Amino acid sequence: MSQPSSSLGKDLVGLESLSAEQILTILNTAEPFKEISERRIKKVPVLRGKTIVNLFFEASTRTRVSFEFAEKRLSADTVNIATSGSSVVKGETLVDTARNLEAMRIDMVVMRHGSSGAAKFLAERIPSNVINAGDGSHEHPTQALLDMLTIRDHYGKIEGLKVCLVGDILHSRVARSNVFGLLALGAEVAVCGPKTLLPRDIAELGVTVFSRVEEAIQWADVLNVLRLQLERMEAGFLPSLREYNQVWGVSSAKLEQAPGDLLILHPGPMNRGVEIDSDVADGPHAMILHQVTNGVAVRMAVLYLLTGGAPDTAEAAKEGAEG
Repeated sequence: MSQPSSSLGKDLVGLESLSAEQILTILNTAEPFKEISERRIKKVPVLRGKTIVNLFFEASTRTRVSFEFAEKRLSADTVNIATSGSSVVKGETLVDTARNLEAMRIDMVVMRHGSSGAAKFLAERIPSNVINAGDGSHEHPTQALLDMLTIRDHYGKIEGLKVCLVGDILHSRVARSNVFGLLALGAEVAVCGPKTLLPRDIAELGVTVFSRVEEAIQWADVLNVLRLQLERMEAGFLPSLREYNQVWGVSSAKLEQAPGDLLILHPGPMNRGVEIDSDVADGPHAMILHQVTNGVAVRMAVLYLLTGGAPDTAEAAKEGAEG
């Protein structure tokens, strides 16, 4: 079922192709939707009558549940499909799965897939809107958007800030989306991690590369600490998790060297005691739970915009509370 285009186009498959204006449109549209989650009745009729399929080929808790909350708070009808419960296990292709769903007259697909480029591949082959909820090691656009919204909540801006992504950059779709989005909005971006977990061409994206986490802490306004994606690694990437924590882990002792206010983010799930210590994750620098809250608002904004909602009417749409 063909959907109205928006200022974002038909789909959101990544941030690399978005302009600063388009990214700011999403962040600004998310602002009025934050308040809906604080109400006694957390629902507005903005997407009533729309059917959205959450098609997850990889395990997920935060992203899938966050999208489901966003969809239901906008009054959409949602269907959740995991690979283990679908015909994919019988050999059905991605396109055949989606086309069968299309035949049931859906409006949108939110998809997580283990192959880079899968969301774009699907978006080019079906008329429904497609949102990329993470594809391989390529992009995770809504995670980067909620990260940027959290940074802006704290500092009141993004332009001119110094943001360092720390850890497993090589396997991280979150890192790539953050680099694209932050650079577009005028931030300075750096990466920091073991050489084995840094892409060889990472500097070509326009980022600074730090070899020590202590240097990153001295430089940055924001540290976005990334999870070690052990499920994507083979032997040889790391000597041991203990050594990784000692050298690259973000600890309160290391944070004492920060020259000023330093914000700590983490996309989750966290490997506590590996890439981040518990006293940091639960400490005053961290806004990790605030990221989770912002994730629902950002995803509501993306759903709203892709289905034809106008940015300047988001505030009015928010007021259409049910009950």
